[in-house]
Amino acid sequence: MRTLRIGCEFNHVAQSATPANFLVRPAGEGGVLRELWTTDPVMPTRRFTDLYGNEIRRVMLPAGESLVSYYAVVEVPDELDAADPSAPVLRPEELPDETLAFTLPSRYCQSDMLSSSAWQLFGDYPRDFELVTRIQGWVWNHLEYRTGSTGSWWTAKDSFDAGYGVCRDFAHLMISLCRALNIPARYVSGYLPDMDVPVLPTPMDFHAWVEVYLGDRWWTFDPRHNARRKGHLPIGRGRDATDLAMVTSYGAPWLRRLTVWADEELDEPWPPADTSMAARDPFGN
Repeated sequence: MRTLRIGCEFNHVAQSATPANFLVRPAGEGGVLRELWTTDPVMPTRRFTDLYGNEIRRVMLPAGESLVSYYAVVEVPDELDAADPSAPVLRPEELPDETLAFTLPSRYCQSDMLSSSAWQLFGDYPRDFELVTRIQGWVWNHLEYRTGSTGSWWTAKDSFDAGYGVCRDFAHLMISLCRALNIPARYVSGYLPDMDVPVLPTPMDFHAWVEVYLGDRWWTFDPRHNARRKGHLPIGRGRDATDLAMVTSYGAPWLRRLTVWADEELDEPWPPADTSMAARDPFGN
C-alpha cells in the first residue's frame, strides 16, 4: 500500500444564501486513515446517499465569500489497475439486473446516436476484454486532449464529431461506444495521483474514467491515458457526469477558486493545521 494526501477547497462568492451539495469524499472502498471536513464561516452540514450509493454533503453557502474544504490521508494499492484478458463480454440476457441501467443512453452518452458508428468500428471483433481495450485505444487516438475546451453542454456525440475534449469527454465517448455494443459501462469521478508516471505540468484536478462490466465484475479503464494506472481513487459512480457533479448549487454563486490535491507529498501536516479562509487563500486577500 502507498499513502496519499488528497483534498479539495471550494472558494465561492454568493449574492445570497445558496443551497449546495458536495460530492468529494472517496467511495467506500477507499482506505481513509484520517479526514476533515471544514467550512469558513461555519455552516451546518448533513450527508445523504444518492441513488447510486454516492455520499453527498449538503450545505447552505452564506451570502458573501465562503470556503468548503475536504482533506484526507488515504492508502491505495501499489499496483496497476486489474485486468483479465479472459473476462468475456456477456450477452444481454446474461447480464445482472443491476447492470442494465448502464446499457442505456443517458444525457451525455448518446449511445443510440453512435450505435451505427460503434458497430462499424468494432462489430467484427471478438466480444471479450480485448474489445473494450480496443475501444479505449480508439477513443484515445480519436480525441485530442484540450484543457478547458468543453463545457456542461458538450456530449459524447460532440466529442465524436469534433475530435477533442477533456477527461470527462474521453469517458463519455468510451461509455457511449460500449453501451452501443450492449456492454454495460458507467462513469467514475475521483482522484488520480501521478504515481510512477511523469508528473503532468497542469494543476491537479478531479479526474474522470470508466468502469465496464465484463465476466462477473466491473473493470477500470482510463481512455484519457489509455493505460493501466496506479492510484485510481473513486469518489462516485453514475450514468454520466449528470450524476457526479463535484458541487451542485441551487443558485449561481461564483466559484472564485478550486484547488485539488492527490499526491504523496506528506512532509507538511495534513489536514492543514489552519483551515481558515484567510490561511488558505493563495491570493492573500
